[in-house]
Amino acid sequence: MSIEAFDRIELDGTGFDPLTEGAVVTIVRQALAAGRGGRIVTPNVDIMRQSRVDDRVRGYLDDADLIVADGMPLVWASKLSGTPLPERVAGSSLIRSLSQGLGLDGRSIFVIGGTPAAENTPDGATRAADKLAAECAGLRIAGTLCPPFGFERDEQAYADVCAKVSDAEPDLVFVGLGFPKQEEVVNRLRATMPRAWFVGCGAAVNFVAGDVERAPRWMQRTGLEWAHRLGTEPGRLAGRYLKHDAPYALRLLAQARRRHGQVAK
Repeated sequence: MSIEAFDRIELDGTGFDPLTEGAVVTIVRQALAAGRGGRIVTPNVDIMRQSRVDDRVRGYLDDADLIVADGMPLVWASKLSGTPLPERVAGSSLIRSLSQGLGLDGRSIFVIGGTPAAENTPDGATRAADKLAAECAGLRIAGTLCPPFGFERDEQAYADVCAKVSDAEPDLVFVGLGFPKQEEVVNRLRATMPRAWFVGCGAAVNFVAGDVERAPRWMQRTGLEWAHRLGTEPGRLAGRYLKHDAPYALRLLAQARRRHGQVAK
């Protein structure tokens, strides 16, 4: 199984790889065995919307070696268009499945993100890495980092973060700093770590650490995880989800349906 073996499925100008989560893990393991690194991007509705108006966001997608759909509306749109994606593949799930897969090969990960350390409590990246190591036999932890807020505005602090990750020589780096900050970090790291894989995984570090509760599986499967997130962080997410993302998702679904109708004629 190789990346080149799949024709991408186009949704609103972005090509998605028609892969299951298990297939993603297999491809990454095979690429690492061959000495090839790469980047996985998991667009959701919000990222797709931004990619239409922001060239920087478009660049993250163009740079990706694997693009998989982190959002049921994207899977639904692919089905409506007549070229269905096999399933949703979320960064919050990949952090565990990739760790399990790399553990089988005795490989290493580096975890970036999470909540800051508190009294007698390690930071979120450390706690997430500890849990992954406990769950995934054979997995090695190359290192963890929970950079302070605003580190990206201090060039020396930014350089120090990148140097620590690069010096650890991990096989795969999970960057859970939120979009788009995490993708900028990946951009910088890729230049010095061509054999490593990178995943911008958003809140996944917080989920694994136990600092944020992920939606129940039935909500994940039915496309309602956004409602759970909205309920836990309404002040931060209400404007984005309801004012911007929901109308975009409806337009995307309508566009997919029209496209399928035109092809079927």
